[in-house]
Amino acid sequence: MSSTLRPGPEAETLHRPGRWLALSVLVLAVLLVAVDATVLGLATPFLSEDLAPTGNQLLWIGDVYSFVIAGLLVSMGSLGDRIGRKKLLLTGAVAFGAVSVLNAYATTPEMMIVARALLGVAGATLMPSTLALIRNLFHDPRERSIAIGIWGAMASAGAAVGPVVGGFLLEHFWWGSVFLINLPVMAVLVVVGAKLLPESRNPAPGPWDVPSVALSLVGMFGVVYAIKEAASHGIGVVPGAAALIGLLALYGFVRRQLVLPAPLLDMRLFRHRGFSGAVLADLLTIFGLSGLVFFLSQFLQLVQGREPFEAGLAELPAAVGAVATGLVAGFVARRFSVRSVVAGGLAAVGLALAVLTVIGQSTGYPLLGAALLVVGAGAGFSFTVTADVILSSVPKEQAGSASAVSETAYELGAALGIALLGSVVTGVYRGFPVPEGVPAGVEAAARESLGGAVEAAGSLPAGQAQALVGAAQEAFTDGLRIAAGVGAAVLLATAVAAWFLLKGQKLAENVEH
Repeated sequence: MSSTLRPGPEAETLHRPGRWLALSVLVLAVLLVAVDATVLGLATPFLSEDLAPTGNQLLWIGDVYSFVIAGLLVSMGSLGDRIGRKKLLLTGAVAFGAVSVLNAYATTPEMMIVARALLGVAGATLMPSTLALIRNLFHDPRERSIAIGIWGAMASAGAAVGPVVGGFLLEHFWWGSVFLINLPVMAVLVVVGAKLLPESRNPAPGPWDVPSVALSLVGMFGVVYAIKEAASHGIGVVPGAAALIGLLALYGFVRRQLVLPAPLLDMRLFRHRGFSGAVLADLLTIFGLSGLVFFLSQFLQLVQGREPFEAGLAELPAAVGAVATGLVAGFVARRFSVRSVVAGGLAAVGLALAVLTVIGQSTGYPLLGAALLVVGAGAGFSFTVTADVILSSVPKEQAGSASAVSETAYELGAALGIALLGSVVTGVYRGFPVPEGVPAGVEAAARESLGGAVEAAGSLPAGQAQALVGAAQEAFTDGLRIAAGVGAAVLLATAVAAWFLLKGQKLAENVEH
C-alpha cells in the first residue's frame, strides 16, 4: 500500500525535485552574460583614462566579446550535446569567473582585448547550455514554457539592466567592478548546479568536427565584424573583404554539415517552415529591441542630459515588459495560437518604433517610457515563444544545437540592430550644419559622434559651443526618428511573414518520458 502513496520513478523524473531552484541559477547566469554585453559601454571613459587605448583598440575592447560569442555558439552547443551540457556549463562558469578577474585587472589595452575575447569563449559555453538543460529539467511542456519564459525574460532584460548595474557600480567603485560582480554569481552557479542540475548528452553524438568549428567561427566573426565596421566607417574594402570571407566560410560550413554523418548542426531543420520562421522572428525581435535600447540610451544622456544611472533606470520599462509577457507567453500561445502571439509581438515592437518617429529633444518621458514598455512586452511574447518552438522542434539529444541556433539569432539580431539602424543614425547625423568659425579639428571630432561633439565643444567659447551641441543634438534626433521608421517597417513586414510561416505551428502538449 505504501508504494501507491509514494511517487514512482516516472513521476520523479517528470517533476524533478529542485528544478525551479536549478532554473533560478541558470537564468541568473543568462542575465549575467547578457548584462556583460552592455555594461562595458558606461565604463569605457574610465577604462580609456587608465589604459589609454587607441581608437581602434577601444573598438576591439567593446566588440570582440560579442564577435567571439556569435562565432562559437553553434560549436559550443554541439560540444555540450557530446560531452554533457552540465559538464560544459560548470566548466564554462569556472572559466567565466576566472577570466572576469583578468578583465578587471587588465593593465594594457592588448591584455584587455585578449581578456574580453576569452570572456566571449566562456560566455559561448553558458548560453546554449542553459537553454538545453531547461529542456531536460522540464519534461512537462506547460512547465517548460514557463521556464523558457523566465529564461527569455532574463535574456531580453539583460540589455536594459546592464546600464543600470553599470551606472550604480561606476558611481561607487572603479571600472573593474563591472567584471568582479560575475564572481559570486558564478560561484553560486557551480555549487548549486553541481548538486541540482541533471547531466544530459546525446547518447550517439559522433565526433566533434574541428573544421566545422573553424568555419563557423570564421564565418560568424567575419559577418558580424563586417556589419559593425560598415556601420562605424561606411561600406569599404575592409568590411567588404570581411563579409566575403565570412559568407564563404558559412557556405563551406553549410555544405560540410550536409555531408557529415554527425554534423555540428543539422541543416535539415531549416526545411521545417515553423523552425525557420521562428529563427527569423527571433533574430528580428532582438534587432528591434537592441537597436532601440542602444540609441535611446544615447538620446536620454546626450540629448536630454540625464546621468548614466538615471538613463539606465529610464530604460527599465523594456525589461519590465519583457519579464511580464515572457512569463505568460506559453499560456497565451496555447490559448490562441503560436503565430498570433509571435506576429502580435513583432507588430507591437514595430508600432512602438513607429511612435518614436515623432519624438523631439523635448519629448516627455511618459511617451518614451510607454514605447519602451510596449517594445519589451512585444519582445517578451515573440522571443519566448520562438525559443520554445525552436527547442521543441528537435529531439532532446539535439537540444544543445537547437539552443545554439536560438542564441546565434539573438547575437546576430543584436549586432544587426545596432549596426544597421546605427548606419542610418550616423548617415543623417554626419551631415549636420556646423556653425561658422568652428576650427576644422573640432568639426571633425564633432561629426564622428554626438559624444565627440559634446566633448569637442568644451574647447569653444560658450555661445559657439552651445550652437554646435544644439545642431548636433538636432541631427542625432533626426537620425533616430528615421532609424525608428526603418526599424518599424522591418518589424511590421516580419510580423506579416511570421503570420504565414508559423501557420499551424503549435507548442508541445504531451509530456515527454
